[in-house]
Amino acid sequence: MQGKLKIALILFCAILLRCCVTFHPHSGEAKPPMYGDYEAQRHWQEITLNLPISQWYINTTDNDLQYWGLDYPPLTAYHSFLLGHIANAVDPSFVRLHESRGIETTAHKHFMRLTVLVADILTYIPAITYFVTNLCYDHVQVKKEEVRDRSRTRYLILATALIYPGLIAIDHGHFQYNCVSLGLFVAAVAAVARDSFALGSILFVSALNYKQMELYHALPFFFYTLGSYRAKSRDSHRLVGLVGVSLTVLATFYVIWMPFLRSRDSFVGALLRLFPFARGVFEDKVANVWCAINVVYKLRETFTNAQLAKICLAATTCAVAPSCLHLYRSPRKDTFILALINSALAFFLFSFQVHEKSILLAAVPVSLHFHNDPLPCFWFLIISSFSMLPLFIKDGLYLVYALTMTIYFVAVSWMWPDMFDYNETNGRPNKREDSKRKLVARNKENESFLCSAACDKKSWLRAAFYLSLSGALLLSVASGYVKPPKRYPDLFPLLVSVYSCGHFLLFFIYFNRAQFSASRGNCGKCVKKYE
Repeated sequence: MQGKLKIALILFCAILLRCCVTFHPHSGEAKPPMYGDYEAQRHWQEITLNLPISQWYINTTDNDLQYWGLDYPPLTAYHSFLLGHIANAVDPSFVRLHESRGIETTAHKHFMRLTVLVADILTYIPAITYFVTNLCYDHVQVKKEEVRDRSRTRYLILATALIYPGLIAIDHGHFQYNCVSLGLFVAAVAAVARDSFALGSILFVSALNYKQMELYHALPFFFYTLGSYRAKSRDSHRLVGLVGVSLTVLATFYVIWMPFLRSRDSFVGALLRLFPFARGVFEDKVANVWCAINVVYKLRETFTNAQLAKICLAATTCAVAPSCLHLYRSPRKDTFILALINSALAFFLFSFQVHEKSILLAAVPVSLHFHNDPLPCFWFLIISSFSMLPLFIKDGLYLVYALTMTIYFVAVSWMWPDMFDYNETNGRPNKREDSKRKLVARNKENESFLCSAACDKKSWLRAAFYLSLSGALLLSVASGYVKPPKRYPDLFPLLVSVYSCGHFLLFFIYFNRAQFSASRGNCGKCVKKYE
């Protein structure tokens, strides 16, 4: 009973924080003629409510695709259709065809903010709660006397995941429904981790058909499923299981896309809207490799879109292949989560047409991995939120960014005071490492040497961490209060992007190394090197 009250308190605080953010500006507020993502989401409700399904993705006189045409998969359209009916029941002016464009009344803002909050409460928050309370330590063997500490740690993990500022600021400030696709994704991870591959497939295909960016996670799901069935003892079980999962995937896709399969034009039109290659390798300043390279070498002036797409495909494939092949050969729960991180980072850093908000696809699995490696995960989650700073400033959300980041930093630092004392490979406190050292270091000289080496490493890591965050803080203050030179109006967004990209490349190397180290044993090399 006491545990349920603690979870309820954590959920209350997480929802309260989201409610506070809703009182701030949203994307494109009072900025005609296109406004922003807020208007895009409202316009999709208008279109799906008033037009037949066959015209949702087709350019017509009533559906001008140049004005926020639908460019997400069918589940987003169905969600918009449902919200359109609710909006029409509340106030028909919210979704009246053509006449409702740019509406920003107080009543409509309350309605739209409430739809995101309800979606978050129904999808992402319960998915994270289930994962943390049921699955975090399934692969970790603990003694009976450690059960209480394990329960306490789960509460800390839940709070840490639910107050992550990046997702809160994007969904409840900027205005989007990432919580739906990410909630389905987390639920799929939880199901697959329980070896419920059919249910996991349904949930992940649903996430993918809500937002196509879930392709960032598709390869780890595929290789983990394939590797898990490969490891089964009986060939008959392998074949039957794989056929069952394959049929589940195909059936789920069919059910979701069925209304668009009746007409070739509507099906092709939807596909073309989902993959807009004409937009180029990137649009705004984004913290990936291509934007960073473009600072010194103008890619779009040298290569065509088609050539850049091929280059991105080759680079992404090379970046993600080692992690996926390793996952196939070692299909474990911990390597699965790490592979999800590595795949999302590979796509974010090297793929074609990346948005700054796509870093959330790496941030969520990092939150799921937090208890295994707190410091690097904490570090990554801070930098991932910082990388979206230019977008927050553009939307008038600088105060939201500053306050949520401050709350997150203070709260996580308080909840995880021994963050620097965790192993870099498995995230367990250094009590186990200290015990191992006592067995190995038989004399004072050896023990003194080992302690000195550990202290040096902690000091170096602590210095690097605070130096990194100091740079992010300096750029955050400069971006908000310093006027850039007239010659370089985008100076600070570019510096934020390049600074963040450098971090993401290092994190990509680190998490790949962690994935390969995880399969070597529970203690990792931190203990092995003292044997």
